[in-house]
Amino acid sequence: MALVRRQQPRSNSWNLASGSNVPSLFQEFDQLFNQLAAPSLGTTQWTQGYPIDLFETGEELVLQMAVPGVQSEDLDISIEGRELSIQGNLPQAEDEARRYWLQTIPVGEFRRTLTLPVQVEVDNVSATVENGLLTLRMPKQVQARARKISISNR
Repeated sequence: MALVRRQQPRSNSWNLASGSNVPSLFQEFDQLFNQLAAPSLGTTQWTQGYPIDLFETGEELVLQMAVPGVQSEDLDISIEGRELSIQGNLPQAEDEARRYWLQTIPVGEFRRTLTLPVQVEVDNVSATVENGLLTLRMPKQVQARARKISISNR
């Protein structure tokens, strides 16, 4: 997924007499930050976005991931051991008349991989996408669940 940031060409000629072309320190830092924070234009995978929450209840792990605009058929989810992998694709609109001045909405392929804190029952994992939110419910394996131990009196 490529994020494209277009900007006006910058002139390196400063007119110190008039002061009109002298960039402010703030502008320089802002531009430097944007260049460092933005992925390179050739990048095809976008991994910084699509925020994730992963939390645990007594019986299951629950993952919620924001996937705005992504359809359920464009997602591929797999679990191998404790490694969870979520891949997807948000196609870019094909419109020759568009002329982007700024494009920060992610498009293209994305992939998120994370290690789950406990083993889960892979055969009982459920996934839903509703209102741009992917929800995975992953029951913990029995040995990973907390159990109350009864204490007998003697």
